[in-house]
Amino acid sequence: MSGLLRRHRDFRLLWCAETAGKFGAAVSTVTLPLIAVTTLHSSPFAVGLLSACGWLPWLLIGLPAGAWVDRLRRRPLMLAGAAVPLVLFATVPVAARAGWLGLGPLSAVALLAGAAAVIFQTAYSAYLPTLLAPADRSEGNALLHGSASAAQLSGQASGGLIAQLAGAANGLLGNAGAFLVALLCLLRIRHREAHPRTRGDAPRTLTAEIAEGVRLVAGDRWFRTLTLFGATSNLALMGYQSLVTVFLVREAGLAPGTVGALLALAGTGGIAGALVVRQTAARIGTARAMLLFELAVPTTALLIPLAAPGPGALLFVAGSFGVSAGVVAGNILKVGFQQGYCPPPLLGRLIASSAFLNYGTLPLGALLGGALGSALGVRPAMWIMTAGVPLAALVLLCSPVRTVRDLPTRPTGAEPAAQPVAGSP
Repeated sequence: MSGLLRRHRDFRLLWCAETAGKFGAAVSTVTLPLIAVTTLHSSPFAVGLLSACGWLPWLLIGLPAGAWVDRLRRRPLMLAGAAVPLVLFATVPVAARAGWLGLGPLSAVALLAGAAAVIFQTAYSAYLPTLLAPADRSEGNALLHGSASAAQLSGQASGGLIAQLAGAANGLLGNAGAFLVALLCLLRIRHREAHPRTRGDAPRTLTAEIAEGVRLVAGDRWFRTLTLFGATSNLALMGYQSLVTVFLVREAGLAPGTVGALLALAGTGGIAGALVVRQTAARIGTARAMLLFELAVPTTALLIPLAAPGPGALLFVAGSFGVSAGVVAGNILKVGFQQGYCPPPLLGRLIASSAFLNYGTLPLGALLGGALGSALGVRPAMWIMTAGVPLAALVLLCSPVRTVRDLPTRPTGAEPAAQPVAGSP
């Protein structure tokens, strides 16, 4: 067991809660599309629309969520973010047995669960720095992202297997159980943060606090670069991921259980990325490591549309492995940078403002992928969207990230001059 997990009880509980929540979310990424494909016989566009509903709340409430998180204690918000999906996912099998399940109710479940995820993710990201000392944050971020990848692959495998053995709707019982574990772990955390209003802040309107977060992202070249890259990358990622289940079932001819197993194998790339990112960043620098993991490694995405029945399905695993490794490693670098560079009282608004664009393009990507799949066919749509994954990193290549070895640790004016890359202007 990691030293941090062994000696820090509250972080261990947070780690367990986040891992359980990611497991539940991973089950839904398999079971919800499988319900639409195998039970409701939905079109590719309808499946894309269902995926879009899960991410649409980032556009609807993403900005105010950041202000709420900076105004309130984060742990109660995380408790609510775990309790809501627990109830929602437990109702789906009941609705299916009663004959009430359709694309509309299923989309409503995805939308409300997505809203809970906005609150949980924003609160959890801002809560972690209050729980860990600065020296422990790098290890904590790596542990959380690594376990999230492990939970994702096990959740996808479990979701596909449950769907094949017990029916796709019953697969959501795994979600409900996972969020119950997350809720119980969060309840046992002893750390109590001070109420934000005790820090001496003068009361301000919600609009003013939202505007401050937006100005923070728009006015700082580092935040602006990473936010634009995240938005572009997520558009391409969700564009092809919204079609993965349809692609593997209808184009590659795979059974639901096999789909889950392949998604789980592909997800091991995230664990690999979490394991190597700290050593890589220490050796070549955080900025260079970001270019490596976000630009070079994800070029394997171009293997995904080559997947075919039989052994050809392994091309999907190889391509997705590289994408997963790059995304997780890049996220660890980004989160560590945000936690050190951003003033703590603004961290919730920073996370929400950047996530508004980062995650806000996810529903657009899902709709785009579904529309291309319906208009051109699933495989051509997969070619278009997977090509966008490495191309998105051109945003980083044309930014200050290319000119330095390490990302800064303090805002401009307080930071020492960055060391330029040899040969760069």
